[in-house]
Amino acid sequence: MSQGVAITGMGIISAIGNNVSENFQSLMDGKKGITRISKIQTNHVNDIMVGEIAYTNEALIERLGLDSDCNFTRTALLGAIAAKEAVANAGIDNIKAYQTGLISSTSVGGMDMSEKYYYQYLEDKSVQKYIESHNAGDSAQKIAQQLGIDNSLVTTISTACSSAANAIMLGARLIKSGELERVVVGGTDCLSKFTINGFKTLMILSDTYNTPFDENRKGLNLGEAAAYLVLESDEVVKKENKKVLAYVKGYGNANDAFHQTASSDHGDGATLAMKKALKVAGFKPDNIDYINAHGTATGNNDLSEGRAIIRVFEDKVPCFSSTKAYTGHTLAAAGAIEAVYAVLALQNNVVFPNLNFKTQMKEFDITPQLELKHKPLNAIMSNSFGFGGNCSTVIFTKTS
Repeated sequence: MSQGVAITGMGIISAIGNNVSENFQSLMDGKKGITRISKIQTNHVNDIMVGEIAYTNEALIERLGLDSDCNFTRTALLGAIAAKEAVANAGIDNIKAYQTGLISSTSVGGMDMSEKYYYQYLEDKSVQKYIESHNAGDSAQKIAQQLGIDNSLVTTISTACSSAANAIMLGARLIKSGELERVVVGGTDCLSKFTINGFKTLMILSDTYNTPFDENRKGLNLGEAAAYLVLESDEVVKKENKKVLAYVKGYGNANDAFHQTASSDHGDGATLAMKKALKVAGFKPDNIDYINAHGTATGNNDLSEGRAIIRVFEDKVPCFSSTKAYTGHTLAAAGAIEAVYAVLALQNNVVFPNLNFKTQMKEFDITPQLELKHKPLNAIMSNSFGFGGNCSTVIFTKTS
């Protein structure tokens, strides 16, 4: 039975870069991808800022070499690009050489096309093809087809903003149990009116750059992105003499069942998730060198997460920061986006700064990392907390 869970490939597309290297350079340069929205006609265009990817759907279709008449949604397009980069990065020539699965996650699914053509479906047969691509599982199936593993284990997770973290966790467990030898895990979400209007109704969208863990935080910036990791068993790594980027060492999921869209004021679910991840990793809190926080810049999340971090780490809180000020909150993709960033941090021994911070929160005295910091890193904790209280934590390490 396999015990090691190695990360051998990564792929990403976000508002700050079209691949892994571009994302890393933007993180190092402190480059924000937050702008006014341009690709969606919305009444809120001047009220919000978002993390939007520059490519049009037509450009994404061309980049993938697809038929212009395909029924790929933007969610599927972004996911296919990131997943294919991850597989190429892992140096996989024959993806069917080992038992390989795909665990993808999304919250938006094919909503972008459903809302675009909603009033035309009954009259215009040319757009009825998008009815089939509305469901959340369609993007996973299309990504699997692009990778050539559509006859393997393919499944979709949708647990709001913890979705991709849960995909990583499930993939790691499948490898540890010996069910699969290789799993492509991650998430993808595009911007849509559906999510913009929904979050606007909740009154948690900011009209300016989001400011994680700041006393005067106004809310989040929605973002669109996709990221995937290739997880492989230690047997495959040894047999193929694979280069390992990092390891999935620990993971935990908990649900505080506190509220439909809010986290517990005291971070009960987040505390449980972090403690579970430490237990699976066989770690104590002081083994963690850096926390990539969920840090959405909403009043509820940052207070809840900050309190949870203090409950777990007490008076020895490690460096922590949120990278959502770069990309916006990418919903179901967030856990995978930040997993890629965690691996990049490990590889380069660098802590990415928490941008836009000005004023210390009054409820506690812990402060995020505000400048780019170079320091030895061996273990990074990444938090992803979703609506409905679904809280997940993943720990990444340099060694198994």
